[in-house]
Amino acid sequence: MQVQAVEKAASFSFFSMVSQADIVVQGVMLLLVIASVWSWAIIFDKLFKFAVLKRRTDKFEKSFQGMVLEDIMAEASANDNHPLARVFIACMNEWQSNNIRQIIASGADKKAGLKERLNAAMQVAANKSMMKLETGLGFLAVVGSSMPFVGLFGTVWGIMNSFQGIAVSKNTSLAVVAPGIAEALLATGIGLFAAIPAVFFYNIFSGKINVFSERVNNFSLQLLNMFSKELDQ
Repeated sequence: MQVQAVEKAASFSFFSMVSQADIVVQGVMLLLVIASVWSWAIIFDKLFKFAVLKRRTDKFEKSFQGMVLEDIMAEASANDNHPLARVFIACMNEWQSNNIRQIIASGADKKAGLKERLNAAMQVAANKSMMKLETGLGFLAVVGSSMPFVGLFGTVWGIMNSFQGIAVSKNTSLAVVAPGIAEALLATGIGLFAAIPAVFFYNIFSGKINVFSERVNNFSLQLLNMFSKELDQ
């Protein structure tokens, strides 16, 4: 009796349920595990990168307040690994590629054209930086939205097999039905395990990207205002 009880308990362990599941359910589980592992790889990578970017951005903003443009340009060129530095470099490159004295002497139309080009250069640099930050978020969104349904498919398939087994054996006792249903429900559990962290961190990272986007936009406006004053003097 004790041996039978041990065998029944063992049959409900995680690895035994996976090994005894139908090949389709096993394929679903494997897909869900791969998606979960890849999601966690993206999550840890993003957590590290956002922490580094925040530190670099804070440092650049502090140095921007007390340095001349040439020194800031040198520092930004040496450390162009965050959005503010790329926006500043794009703005300075566009500024330095023009004959500022001639534009100032030419009148309002030339000045307005230069301001538009400065704004466009900064906007392009900002958009490219935001696209880099968003890399990987699409996969998290797909995992968060689709993996529960993939797991549900595995569950439905497993329960169908369980009912077929009941029909063949003509035995409706819980001891016969429970293992197959447990194996099927495991697919849904793995699907939720993959989807919940993906959705959670997708929302967190989207919020962080929005914050960085606002900081970049404010910095761009600050630069444009500074160069506009230079042109209007």
